[in-house]
Amino acid sequence: MKVPITVACWEYDRTRALFDGRVTIEGCDANWLNLPVEETFFRALNAAEFDVTELSFSSYTMLRSRGECPYVAIPVFLSRSFRHSGIYIRTDLGIERPEDLAGRPIGTPEYQLTAGVWQRGLLQDRYGVAPSAVEWWTGGVEEPGRREKVPYTAPPGTHVKPIPDTETLTEWLRDGRIHALIAPRAPQCFIDREPNIGRLFPDFATVERDYFDDTKIFPIMHVVGIRESLVAAHPWLASSVFKAFVQAKRVAESELNQQAALKVMLPWLVSEYESTVARMGRNWWSYGVQGNERSLDAFVRYHHEQGLSGKRMAMEDLFASSTLDVARI
Repeated sequence: MKVPITVACWEYDRTRALFDGRVTIEGCDANWLNLPVEETFFRALNAAEFDVTELSFSSYTMLRSRGECPYVAIPVFLSRSFRHSGIYIRTDLGIERPEDLAGRPIGTPEYQLTAGVWQRGLLQDRYGVAPSAVEWWTGGVEEPGRREKVPYTAPPGTHVKPIPDTETLTEWLRDGRIHALIAPRAPQCFIDREPNIGRLFPDFATVERDYFDDTKIFPIMHVVGIRESLVAAHPWLASSVFKAFVQAKRVAESELNQQAALKVMLPWLVSEYESTVARMGRNWWSYGVQGNERSLDAFVRYHHEQGLSGKRMAMEDLFASSTLDVARI
């Protein structure tokens, strides 16, 4: 008898084959829920509604380090992204380089957001701007009243305070109460091309490529979690789920390289694909611990240094043991 499970994640190109049934999870009867990531995270972390779920890597690591997470992750990285593009600034306040952010008030939707962990880490590692050198303000970017998904205590020496529940970070950036904003999504004032709002790195693609060339890090944003009680009851489950997500990603990879008729509405897709392979290798978006050590090690170091996890988490602490290594043919 197959195990019934409910799976919640976004329908990316790399998960589409799971949603449409071209790939199935061995031994399972899966009910797939295509949900925006913010909703998935909220429902998973507040009520553990799903058996298998997409998770914020930072929120998961924080809860896992406390022994408070009902899920155990597998090294399936549904979202990865360089985040240099997500640092927005007031262009009229003398911020000309990353080092100029020191001593400034900066907004972020939630201090523990995975994107923010990476952005603060790169600002410290690459430009010498420590998190403690900044005044951090949290809150909704466009809608007031946003709170941290996972409660935490800011580390000593780090200023982290919420803005009033009736106000937004976009308003604060617009009127100069914050000088910069780090966020996964662009604020509306930037999208609308309002005056004096820009990116810290206008040529972010070049900066991000240079960052990868120097570090070989491709930042990990989201992982997949499985209800730990289910893994205990069905020891094969983690491997089956991992295998299915790997197979679905391979389908997406093959479709990216279709040249006779483009499956994605980008006219220079072939050129972008070929340049990505040349720079990052054919398995640039790999799953599994092996091959991702630099990205994983950087993240757990940043997470611990920023006071979000009580210890520097090992891979054995984070991922189901059966997925730390995989069978090869």
